[in-house]
Amino acid sequence: ALTGVLTYHVVPGEVMASQVAGMDGEKVTTVQGGSFTVKVSDGKVSLTDASGNTVNVIKTDVTASNGVIHVIDGVLMP
Repeated sequence: ALTGVLTYHVVPGEVMASQVAGMDGEKVTTVQGGSFTVKVSDGKVSLTDASGNTVNVIKTDVTASNGVIHVIDGVLMP
């Protein structure tokens, strides 16, 4: 179950904040196989999971050895 939740927070590829800014209303498929919806409003990004819960992106473009991280203020559920 934990693997499913963790991989629901990962999307394939490297998506920078500048790209996310143009994704309002788009569904994004995760490594887990589920999807969440991106909302962009007044320069702020939020994500809504399959259960209808919404989290906010609070920090962007944190580079790591295996990709890029965008920090959220909650947990997305598949």
